[in-house]
Amino acid sequence: MNSFFIRRQQVMEHLGAGIAIFTSGQEKSRNNDVNYIFRQDSTFWYLTGFEEPNSVIVLNPTSETPYTMFVPPYDANFETWVGKRAGVEGAIKYHGADQAFSIEDLDEILPELLSSTPSIHFSPNPDHDITELINTIVSTKRRNYSRGATLIRSVNDTSSIISNMRIIKTPEEIEYLQKAINITEKGFISAFQNTTPGKFEYEIQADMESQFRKLGSPRNGYPSIVASGINACTLHYINNTSQIKNNDLLLIDAGAEFEFYTADITRTWPVNGKFNAQQLEVYNVVLDAQKKAIKSIKPGVTFESVHLIALNTIVQGLIDFNILTESLETIIEQKMYAPYYMHATSHWLGLDVHDSGVYRDLQGSIELREGMVLTVEPGLYFGNLAPNVPEQYQGIGIRIEDNILVTSAGHKNLSAGIPSDPAELEHIIGFSQ
Repeated sequence: MNSFFIRRQQVMEHLGAGIAIFTSGQEKSRNNDVNYIFRQDSTFWYLTGFEEPNSVIVLNPTSETPYTMFVPPYDANFETWVGKRAGVEGAIKYHGADQAFSIEDLDEILPELLSSTPSIHFSPNPDHDITELINTIVSTKRRNYSRGATLIRSVNDTSSIISNMRIIKTPEEIEYLQKAINITEKGFISAFQNTTPGKFEYEIQADMESQFRKLGSPRNGYPSIVASGINACTLHYINNTSQIKNNDLLLIDAGAEFEFYTADITRTWPVNGKFNAQQLEVYNVVLDAQKKAIKSIKPGVTFESVHLIALNTIVQGLIDFNILTESLETIIEQKMYAPYYMHATSHWLGLDVHDSGVYRDLQGSIELREGMVLTVEPGLYFGNLAPNVPEQYQGIGIRIEDNILVTSAGHKNLSAGIPSDPAELEHIIGFSQ
């Protein structure tokens, strides 16, 4: 009994007499006749382990064949030019389907599968034309209700079911996350050691990502941010084309993916191996904010409280730097810190870098529970748009990010092996040179 089977069973426990439908990712055009390299939709992978695009699954807990797959059919010409497909037989033999059909037969067979269900559970997918098909089926059944058809009384979003499952990681998932983080650690060490003034950002990126590939990560969890100098003040800077200058800081936000689970780590360090006084001042404020936030993590504390602990330290730093002069309470209440710290401290982590799961419910901020994995990533950014920044701090951008598992006893920093102590960073930078 594998993890995918268990997860499908868990979904079906929420359906009653209803039926759930999930769609795969679709291939995307890059340019002309070239597609982007395909990576399966995370939820579809979570339930199936099936990596092919243009596929659909149907879960029906009341059926003798509860797990139905619609997949691309076997195609010898496709196999010659692109690669093997599982096909209908492979979907049953290797992927656990109780029955399987060609995706080309979806329009004909799906209405039959939905003929006696009172409810459909489905998340609309703008990239998949099944949404229109489901709407047509529902409308037709409602028009035909007086002629004896079963009325589909509700169409429900599957997001809440999946989010509540994915937000708590199993030991197997934690193992995959730890492996992704361990690979990322080796990449960061390579980046530290190969950092010298005069290189280009993409050279450091290449040093890091070559380690990812060598160590078994087939791809990144997201595009690497390799931002030197003032580029670090652009949160999602991914051009990675600037030449690194002496006295710059270098911020890298990157994560290797392993078995579809991604790390998400950020470190900031001095290109020449030595923080200047102003850089170190700002760095220590961010590091202190992160340490205090991480220390607070345990079951029962709220997601928002972790952010507020970091925020208080960040705001006090802005006051100490004479950037903001109002009281700490006023600055936080009026969000006067936003030009310098404009993002949340944390997000969920797993199959997606910003993983599935809500942050608030009707009772307020979500309480942390054992098995949750979140990032902790405070920062300070003194870019061109940040007002009232003293000259000595201008152009500094710093973020420090680790990946934290909530445990029964408190927490575990899964990425603690990646140095963030400034003295340790100064010791290792450019070491390979």
